[in-house]
Amino acid sequence: MIPYFKELSDEEQEIVTSVIQLLYRQTFIMERKYEKKTGRFQYSREYRYCEKHFEFLKEYFAVAGIALKESRQTGIMYIQGEGVIGDKLPKLATLYLLMLKVLYDEQMSKASTSVHIYTTLGELNERLDSYRLLGRIPPTEVRKALTLLKKYQIIETVDTLDDIDGRTRLIIYPSVSLVLMGDDARALLESMTEGEGDENEHESEV
Repeated sequence: MIPYFKELSDEEQEIVTSVIQLLYRQTFIMERKYEKKTGRFQYSREYRYCEKHFEFLKEYFAVAGIALKESRQTGIMYIQGEGVIGDKLPKLATLYLLMLKVLYDEQMSKASTSVHIYTTLGELNERLDSYRLLGRIPPTEVRKALTLLKKYQIIETVDTLDDIDGRTRLIIYPSVSLVLMGDDARALLESMTEGEGDENEHESEV
């Protein structure tokens, strides 16, 4: 057992282990997340422990050729490296992801004082319609796509997903910036418009 880890209490060992597992699973940990019960952004215990044991975790991941980094501006701890492989996203979730990145960058360029950006499902669909990439999509498919993006902590839904419509409010987390650069997102959307019909081109990784 690694000496540093061995010297921690049993409780701290469990938390550090959960932090490592979380980083491997989703590649990042956010400092604050939206909590529906309170309607506020709450600080993450995992992020706090990642900060506390940063040097140890950095050396731990380095053994596998993975870099642990911190973005203080956006409040994100994340890992990067050839050994970090994301999961495939289906077509609709990919389209939403790309447009969410475009919307996020546009709002941040307006000197926003918050790293968390609000939008609506209606705005998201309307912007994608301008690229002629959305046909008639059943609400069940929309719900699945949003649920998946929520699972990977790209968005948070302010309103319930039971009755989704254009007014359904979404929070875009700064973690969307870990996926693509803004210009890359626009370029991919444009290339999809030009090459409609190839389903395989509409997949991405997170």
